[in-house]
Amino acid sequence: MSSLPPRAVLITRETDYERLLQAHATREQASFFLRTRAQSIDVVQSAHERFRQTVNEVRAAIPDDWRVARVGREDLDRFLFSPEDVVLAVGQDGLVANVAKYLNGQPVLGINPAPDQFEGVLVPLNSQQAQRLMKAAAEGRANLEKRTMVRAELDDGQVLEALNEVFIGHHSHQSARYMINFGGEEERHSSSGVIVSTGTGATGWARSLSVATGRSVSVAPTDPRLAFFVREPWPSVATGAKVAFGEFGAETRFQMLSNMNEGGVIFADGVEQDHLMFGWGRKVAIGLSSRTLNLVRG
Repeated sequence: MSSLPPRAVLITRETDYERLLQAHATREQASFFLRTRAQSIDVVQSAHERFRQTVNEVRAAIPDDWRVARVGREDLDRFLFSPEDVVLAVGQDGLVANVAKYLNGQPVLGINPAPDQFEGVLVPLNSQQAQRLMKAAAEGRANLEKRTMVRAELDDGQVLEALNEVFIGHHSHQSARYMINFGGEEERHSSSGVIVSTGTGATGWARSLSVATGRSVSVAPTDPRLAFFVREPWPSVATGAKVAFGEFGAETRFQMLSNMNEGGVIFADGVEQDHLMFGWGRKVAIGLSSRTLNLVRG
């Protein structure tokens, strides 16, 4: 065990107001831009100030003898987390999903700065709970919800992990072409791609697919199981649509073989920029990750 004091890693993302200032240089120019679209900068600035207040409250709650690191979402792939870290993610639910794949068991406090705007599935806490719960997390006393993650591994050893889902398909609106093998049953497909979701993802992208297809997902966020949807499979003389949905655990094999000359990709949690290439002849195996998101509950 490390003799160092715990480190609070405070993670945030830019607000809409900050992005507007970056794009338009001054508040006045940003305000003019929004007025041309019948919007008010006052609303955006108010949300920004509310967010900054929450961040300041969380920062003030960190014990004086702790170490502190501040990380923007855009820098997560360059930040080195330590075993003794307690992660404080202040923002919307997607921020927690963004950080999950970079962690290895560290407890995460998801803090919601705007409960009237963000559902709070992954950010269920408020700033007033922060001090008590971060201390409990550092001492191993916190109530942790261990949420399942999904892992995609290419045949060349490249790996992508996700909290919500992985997408396998074409990067554009072209049809994705591939062979799918689920539980020993194999079928050639032409579709809009495949989503493999955790129980956490079942409340996100997979939820919309569930509504569209009428197939309900019974996988809970902490279940060691996954669900997959084939998006708009096209039945033809060469392709089928039978293997289009399923739920599975560690005992079931799920693989895909790409038949795409170019444009095939795999990305996680909706972040298209961070992707694996899935070109012709490439194989991917998708299953449970050995890691979980350790989400601190109140």
